[in-house]
Amino acid sequence: MSAFDSLKDHTKEGRVFFSRSLIAFAIVLLLMGVLISRLWFLQVVQHENLAALSDDNRVQLKPVGPTRGLIYDRNGILLADNRPSYSVTLLKEEVKDVDATLAELEKLIPVTEREMVSFRKRLKQRRRPYETVPLRFRLTDEEIARIAVNYQRLPGVQVEADLIRYYPFGAGLVHALGYVGRINEKELKRVDPTNYSATHYIGKLGIEKFYEPLLHGEVGYHKVETNARGRVMRVLERTDPVPGKDVVLHLDIRLQQAAEKLIHGRRAAIVAIDPNTGGILALVSNPGYDPNMFVTGISSKNYTALRESPDLPLFNRALRGQYPPGSTIKPMVAMGVIDSGEISPSHTVSDPGFYTLTKGGRRYRDWKRGGHGKVGMDMAIYQSCDVWFYDVANRAGVDVISDYLGRFGFGQVTSLDLPEALPGILPSRAWKKKTGRGSWYSGDSLNLSIGQGWMLATPLQLATATSVMANRGVWKQPRMLKGVMQRSQSGSDAITEGSVIDISGLEGTSAVLPDVKLDNEQYWQRIVDAMIAVVHGPRGTARKIGTGIDFQIAGKTGTAQVVGIKQDEEYDAEKLSERNRDHALFISFAPAAKPEIAVAVIVENGGGGSSTAAPVARKVIDAFMELKLQDEGQLITSAEQKGSPDA
Repeated sequence: MSAFDSLKDHTKEGRVFFSRSLIAFAIVLLLMGVLISRLWFLQVVQHENLAALSDDNRVQLKPVGPTRGLIYDRNGILLADNRPSYSVTLLKEEVKDVDATLAELEKLIPVTEREMVSFRKRLKQRRRPYETVPLRFRLTDEEIARIAVNYQRLPGVQVEADLIRYYPFGAGLVHALGYVGRINEKELKRVDPTNYSATHYIGKLGIEKFYEPLLHGEVGYHKVETNARGRVMRVLERTDPVPGKDVVLHLDIRLQQAAEKLIHGRRAAIVAIDPNTGGILALVSNPGYDPNMFVTGISSKNYTALRESPDLPLFNRALRGQYPPGSTIKPMVAMGVIDSGEISPSHTVSDPGFYTLTKGGRRYRDWKRGGHGKVGMDMAIYQSCDVWFYDVANRAGVDVISDYLGRFGFGQVTSLDLPEALPGILPSRAWKKKTGRGSWYSGDSLNLSIGQGWMLATPLQLATATSVMANRGVWKQPRMLKGVMQRSQSGSDAITEGSVIDISGLEGTSAVLPDVKLDNEQYWQRIVDAMIAVVHGPRGTARKIGTGIDFQIAGKTGTAQVVGIKQDEEYDAEKLSERNRDHALFISFAPAAKPEIAVAVIVENGGGGSSTAAPVARKVIDAFMELKLQDEGQLITSAEQKGSPDA
């Protein structure tokens, strides 16, 4: 035994080792107790809460946007469709460096500055967790392929399929239908955020905007299981979205296209209404623009070109063009002054070519420089004699004229579902004072009686007033909607009339005006006969369009001054620039005995209503009658085939 071994105390070392082992074991037991108690707390006490949190991380409730309803014309022709489109999106939760990812994407596909700005705005908007943000729409097959082969380098980048609006008739229907576009924050505040949680588009103008509640549908939901990176592994539950309603319009696309061709290359508007229903058969404003450019966002270059065009293609002339109606309102003025009892229907004046309120005073000229001679009411309408109207306006006063014109819908919006329509201006004593223009003068009444001065009307208002005249005072509120396409149990499509749909709560509706009641109902036919003489009479201002038809057209020409002419100066279109020439107007309905269509035409700077606007209206009526005969022939043929044993 060595000296070192003699110094060791094995007993003491054993006691130290044993005590240390006990302490270590106690520590281990303590730590195990803490761990077990923690596990017990988490697994037992907090089980329900933690299980719910776990499910929240694992299970996501993803909204599924509804398919937007389609829009058809009265014959079932598709006017607004949905087409598949592919877009590239980013899932922010998976993208570590957004700027770096965007830089990589720009190497693969072109991204404009406008698209980048829009993307960053959408990225900042409040959104649901794991909701993708679109960067670019309408990807080509080649662009989709480039992104697909680089997925491994682009975490969080996805190519998603979506349905976007497509307008097959392009510029020809934009002012009638409107269009949809990307939904913005302001619009999101107006709608139910839950129902629009998966919706990217919303109606911006026209029918698309007004019937948004019908066309949109109801959102659906998918309860999906996701992995730690947010990728969908499987669908656990699903609640399918409810598609939007398919709406049917009174519009006839064939008549719309025929009318559009008639004013091609001109700044003009045409509105055609069915007097029996108030249904708008055609609503054309030329020039137009392609609404498909606006659906996913128009480029700055294209929008600037539209906005700065001198022809104002963005301007809806049919609904918002406010023009002096000129002589087109003379039948309504005549109706007012005789029905009020202020003027006898047999009242005549001597027309030397001008009218003065006082002897030697200012001359209010007639359009015919030498005058019309002795003029009664009928001749004043079919020859459009200004002097007769000057005289009766001075006698009856503005209150009577303004009252009766208001009954025909002037100065107010009377259409049901055209939210962009403007009311025009119907002057009165109260209106002139309210607008700070001073007191009403007799000269103002004279100007009003021939549709000049302060008065302004839209083509839609002119067509509406013509429809009321055609109905002998019966009001049918102008409307685009005919009904809603509903799928029957047999699988066939049935159209229910628009009146069964509750739209009273939709913004933009207006009250229906009461029927125009006359003290003497015979005056209706008297005025209508004078309007028939405008087209078919030997001295009517539009007699050139009255030949070659087996029915009668009732109409009225109008010419509205754009610039003032000095009292002793004669109007000469050749001396004026094209945009300073008179507007040409014409209103009409046919057949006069049993009207089926009422038409209003305005051609900006077109000159005389009889030479420019009236032939257009005649061709619109011809097209309508031809289409009617064509449709009736098809119905007869179809009925014969159904009844034939060989069919």
